[in-house]
Amino acid sequence: MASKGAGMSFSRKSYRLTSDAEKSRVTGIVHEKLLNDYLHRIFSSADHASTTATSRYGRVDLPPHSLGPHQRLGAALWKGGLGSGKPLNFQNLPEHLDQLLRVDDEEEESQGQVEGRLGPSTVVLDHTGGFEGLLLVDDDLLGVIGHSNFGTIRSTTCVYKGKWVYEVLISSQGLMQIGWCTINCRFNQEEGVGDTHNSYAYDGNRVRKWNVTTTNYGKAWAAGDIVSCLIDLDDGTLSFCLNGVSLGTAFENLSRGLGMAYFPAISLSFKESVAFNFGSRPLRYPFVKKAVVAGYRPLQDPPRADLVRAQKLLGCFQAVLSVELDPTEGQLLEKESSEWQLQGQPTILLTLAHIFHRFAPLLRKVYLVEAVLMSFLLGIVEGGTPAQAQSMVHQVLDLLWLFMEDYEVQDCLKQSMMSLLRLYRFSPIVPDLGLQIRYLQLTIAILSHEKSRKFLLSNVLFDVLRSVVFFYIKSPLRVEEAGLQELIPTTWWPHRSGREGKESKEVKDETSEERLRRRAYERGCQRLKKRIEVVEELQVQILKLLLNNKDDNGGEASRYIFLTKFRKFLQENASSRGNMPMLCPPEYMVCFLHRLISALRYYWDEYKASNPRASFSEEAYIPPQVFYNGKVDYFDLQRLGGLLSHLRKTLKDDLASKANILIDPLELQAATMDDLDEDEEPAPAAAQRPMQALAVGGALPLPRPGWLSSPTLGRANRFLSTAAVSLMTPRRPLSTSEKVKVRTLSAEQRTREDIEGSHWNEGLLLGRPPEEPEQPLTENSLLEVLDGAIMMYNLSVHQQLGKMVGVSDDVNEYAMALRDTEDKLRRCPKRRKDILAELTKSQKVFSEKLDHLSRRLAWVHATVYSQEKMQDIYWLLRVCLRTIEHGDRTGPLFAFMPEFYLSVAINSYSALKNYFGPVHSMEELTGYEETLTRLAAILAKHFADTRIVGTDIRDSLMQALASYVCYPNSLRAVERIPEEQRIAMVRSLLAPYEQRPWAQTNWILVRLWRGCGFGYRYTRLPHLLKTKPEDANLPSLQKPCPSTLLQQHMADLLREGPDVAPSFLNSVLNQLNWAFSEFIGMIQEIQQAAERLERNFVDSRQLKVCATCFDLSVSLLRVLEMTITLVPEIFLDWARPTSEMLLRRLAQLLNQVLNRVTAERNLFDRVVTLRLPGLESVDHYPILVAVTGILVRLLVHGPASGIERATSVLLADPCFQLRSICYLLGQSEPPTPGTALSAPDRKHFSLQSYTDYISVEELAQVEQMLAHLTTASAQAAAASLPTSEEDLCPICYAHPISAVFQPCGHKSCKACINQHLMNNKDCFFCKATIVSVEDWDKAANASATSSAA
Repeated sequence: MASKGAGMSFSRKSYRLTSDAEKSRVTGIVHEKLLNDYLHRIFSSADHASTTATSRYGRVDLPPHSLGPHQRLGAALWKGGLGSGKPLNFQNLPEHLDQLLRVDDEEEESQGQVEGRLGPSTVVLDHTGGFEGLLLVDDDLLGVIGHSNFGTIRSTTCVYKGKWVYEVLISSQGLMQIGWCTINCRFNQEEGVGDTHNSYAYDGNRVRKWNVTTTNYGKAWAAGDIVSCLIDLDDGTLSFCLNGVSLGTAFENLSRGLGMAYFPAISLSFKESVAFNFGSRPLRYPFVKKAVVAGYRPLQDPPRADLVRAQKLLGCFQAVLSVELDPTEGQLLEKESSEWQLQGQPTILLTLAHIFHRFAPLLRKVYLVEAVLMSFLLGIVEGGTPAQAQSMVHQVLDLLWLFMEDYEVQDCLKQSMMSLLRLYRFSPIVPDLGLQIRYLQLTIAILSHEKSRKFLLSNVLFDVLRSVVFFYIKSPLRVEEAGLQELIPTTWWPHRSGREGKESKEVKDETSEERLRRRAYERGCQRLKKRIEVVEELQVQILKLLLNNKDDNGGEASRYIFLTKFRKFLQENASSRGNMPMLCPPEYMVCFLHRLISALRYYWDEYKASNPRASFSEEAYIPPQVFYNGKVDYFDLQRLGGLLSHLRKTLKDDLASKANILIDPLELQAATMDDLDEDEEPAPAAAQRPMQALAVGGALPLPRPGWLSSPTLGRANRFLSTAAVSLMTPRRPLSTSEKVKVRTLSAEQRTREDIEGSHWNEGLLLGRPPEEPEQPLTENSLLEVLDGAIMMYNLSVHQQLGKMVGVSDDVNEYAMALRDTEDKLRRCPKRRKDILAELTKSQKVFSEKLDHLSRRLAWVHATVYSQEKMQDIYWLLRVCLRTIEHGDRTGPLFAFMPEFYLSVAINSYSALKNYFGPVHSMEELTGYEETLTRLAAILAKHFADTRIVGTDIRDSLMQALASYVCYPNSLRAVERIPEEQRIAMVRSLLAPYEQRPWAQTNWILVRLWRGCGFGYRYTRLPHLLKTKPEDANLPSLQKPCPSTLLQQHMADLLREGPDVAPSFLNSVLNQLNWAFSEFIGMIQEIQQAAERLERNFVDSRQLKVCATCFDLSVSLLRVLEMTITLVPEIFLDWARPTSEMLLRRLAQLLNQVLNRVTAERNLFDRVVTLRLPGLESVDHYPILVAVTGILVRLLVHGPASGIERATSVLLADPCFQLRSICYLLGQSEPPTPGTALSAPDRKHFSLQSYTDYISVEELAQVEQMLAHLTTASAQAAAASLPTSEEDLCPICYAHPISAVFQPCGHKSCKACINQHLMNNKDCFFCKATIVSVEDWDKAANASATSSAA
């Protein structure tokens, strides 16, 4: 395209530049003298600009001396051409430009071989043979991700002489070893760079250097840092720099000579990622602070000749912007570039056309865009106000679109955004965040240009770049480099946590000194927060630009382009959950979510201001029709009712009647065929096919899967395997039959009308059910953005919020350690100077660590846990609650709602309650109690909702309800829901335990009782008081808060019908029998393993299951205690048909538990004495007090007739031992009637030892029970007659035969047959069906037989 001959003409866009003589006069061109002066003024600025551009943009890695020849060349050209006196005009301008831009042969040939370097001039990673292990290499062969234990890869070029440098952009801060190696180094999955001779590495994860052996070196690196690797083969030294700061010489006396050449190399573990810069882009730190690296050159030479040309042309362009042409006065006027306006003057337009004719091809090159154009644009941002900078950048972009071909502008914009993203992501944190602010301001200026924004949104953002990086504020790992010491000079940390429900000891009021420190710390935190808010506001402005829907002139508005890309972004992240790595890291997703909510609520309330019938963002929710009308693609995410294809088939009549929606039969058939295809070939198998070659280890060249994030930019490249195509494109062509009222649309297929609708089409809200109001909430497109924000929270935001709490936990740990150390210092004798010295040293270490952590915590609170962020999560919670409530009103159509709405409601509440304290409390939020009550109503109704079929979401609902009733505030919220819903909830809890998650149900019932049972007022078990809990905020460690209201509902329901209580209690007794039997079996195995002479280990999972069975046994006993207390007649009123059987089963189980636990030197005692890790909860107290509570209720508190029946049943059980009852009070033998109890043996268990847990009245009741059983046992022994073996029940051999089965005539005791008939109607012996059971008495039967004879 370049014009070199005087007679040639060429065309660029709408301007025709020519040098033909007959076309020398153009209308509007100024007279020759003024034109000559103007062109001399413009094109004499090139040399000056070539130096100023470099000086302003300190990242261009040309040594200063390299500019000398350029300046000499410019001077020669000026004398020979521009300064020769020959008039300059548009006819001879091309010739002079060619001379001006001509570079000497030395510069042109600098791209070839250089002494001291071997290999290709373009340096990349050697993905063909220079690697070990499994690695994933980026498209440009500069980024790499570890995909095996410890993969290694080197570059294609090596060096053997001179001084060389390359940079590594750290994308993850895990285990990596970066440095140099020779071609003879051999690596494997265990040994990488630095682990062999002649290989050297720096490891910022472990802060060490490696060369066979290892020593401490350098500083810890973090994601977003840049490591410079320098090698001086003249002196034989090797060093590293971190973010431009020298870490010192790492290695000396490197091996040199014949055959010794060093390759850049890296070894990295699984999931770790980096990007290399060998010189294809300007080095970020060409002149390193504290270690000037003059003389070091990048492995890949910069395009010096093109760089000189680009800088000269930029100088000419800048001159155009700073010179005003006044034709009327015939003079040139100097002016500020920010005031320049394109006014259509032909002289200026033709001048710019000549400049861009040569400039445009250069602006497509990565190096030149970053070194020249970005320098210029950043200079604009620095040199004026944001408004002036934005106006100037718009002028520049207008000129680019005007004078360059579209493909040239697009390449230039693409490279510019890539450069901006790299600059933002890999810039160090400075105290005023000036670097981040600068890059974001330029990003805003570019994106506020409509044509550029739409191109970038359509083709670059979310496609090529991980654009959400712009919304992330990275946390500084080294607070001193971020300036936090100056910003927060005084540190402070809380002495206790204020999370809801956490038990804490009372501490004295803070001293005046502590108060001053706290206030100084809070002021520092506020200063930090204000600086961060500036960055956050800029990030919100970017999203406001992307969500603009008023820029639809001549094309689609930005918001609808954004929606398409945003949905695809969500799909890729949802599809890659659990894979390595996710397209968007969770820490980026958190920041992106908060900025998106701010922009979304801005547009939502703006729409409300102009449409009074719409709702405010505070009332936002997602209408239920969005979930079933097919306008929004939820990919393969699970619905509450199961698979979408299944729901459409089973609920098609409900869709037609309630929502006037018909499903295309062809689509249903296609969905069925898709399901069959998936069954034939599972997705994992399909996904593995293109990876077959990687099984033996290898580097994966491009193309690579889209879910693999580029270490630098997060490019989403096309996945060519069949498995990925099904994710990225519609699974089948969709029918467009007009008879179909709804069709499934992928994000790419939709138009604005499909979203917003029209006068005849409701768009996103098609299929409104009668329960929904007619007035619109807001613009439909904003509803989809809101739906995406909720999905984002579910994908990874919640997990990241929980992860970031670790900083606060670390502060608490170190604060506790510091207090313990200071306490020891106070108590240590002064004569023990050695101990004092060690304690003082520890105190200093803990104090320094706390200073560091408290400043980091201030950053985390400002960026993640601030009041504003808490309000965002609270808003999402309320949106989900309203969405669930509206969806519930649609009846069976509620099944179409995606599961993640319930998950987000549960998890966001958990985050608000557990993650934002102690700085912020959920109780401070507006409408806190109302929100708790609404969530309680949802959990109470839907934990047993038959419309919800997913096992995971049902378990989540059950666990959430179990946690909800553990805390006083949320339990009171459950009590505030309507009575009808409370009763329905309790009814569901009392359903038989079989075929459902009964353990969680039982836990809920236990929490409603805890605080009312015998000795059941504890928070932690007595024997665990001296140990530290892993997390004191666990629901199981909360103070008892029983609910008498819900207990009363339970009592009423158990009395309600003849079948409710028996079926419930029978299932409880069955589960108790199973849980305790499993527990006993497991402790037998544990004891046998412990007694073996050889060394052995008990599986930790077995210990955990054993402890779980024990805890289940205790909780089931507590439920039985609650039932007997609330409704004793179920067991004691034998007028009920099942009471006797239930009482006998209960007595049998209680005796078994007592005998197993209280036997002298028994198995239980031995296992408890071992105190194995994992069995901490196994102890005598919890299970014995539970059994005691049941016995006291039966034998002391019951009516006289009931006590008599319970006593007779208990004593009649052959397993009953009075000694077990005596064990409860520390007695080895029953006391003589009428004598007082002896003092308990302190070596043995006794309830009398737990005076802090068991009241005097409760102990008196136990003594009364023991006295009663002692007397009754003696009387029963005196009155009992011997029974022959023939008269005993042939099933249990414990009771006499008392029942006969009809019609077969077989016999057993009543207890055995009644228990059997609960589950089976077949005879024990002959398997005949039992029709009835009749009483049988041997004596009566014998007399009847004799009389008949």
